[in-house]
Amino acid sequence: MFSLMVETYKHMVFNTVLGLVMNFEEAEDLSQDVFVLVFQQIQSFRSASKFSTWLYTIAVRTALNHLRKQKAKKRAVYIKRFFGMEVEQEISQTDFHHPGVILDNKEYAAVLFKALQQLPENQRVAFLLVKTEDLRYDEVAEILGVSIKGVEGLMHRAKEKLRNVLNDYYKS
Repeated sequence: MFSLMVETYKHMVFNTVLGLVMNFEEAEDLSQDVFVLVFQQIQSFRSASKFSTWLYTIAVRTALNHLRKQKAKKRAVYIKRFFGMEVEQEISQTDFHHPGVILDNKEYAAVLFKALQQLPENQRVAFLLVKTEDLRYDEVAEILGVSIKGVEGLMHRAKEKLRNVLNDYYKS
């Protein structure tokens, strides 16, 4: 039963996590973590919502927690360098190319994903769930724990910010 669930939802979980962390290896590891959490917490699932919504919530939280830990590590490295302490060489992230993007559009997609990183976390998550996962606003509202009007506001602000960032990019 569990293997059928993993098989059914593995691409959805991976794509969601990948859109947030923008690193294939990390997305694979985090996707596995998501399914471990699902296995451990399956008894807490209430059928008041759709299973996929519950699963999206776990995937988003897992990816965001990972990103927060990364930020904390980067701050620690910065502080250590500031005080002249030795630190391991950081591995810089290369340009991200989503596997679902057609070859002709890879350059445009790379620019878009770079612009997405400039959005506040809640706007980025809402935008990715609506635009890349094709979720409805009510589903995103449930995943993020906000109202539908809240999602509409997040999407509006995300589009405005992206419009400004991309406009600046294409002007230069």
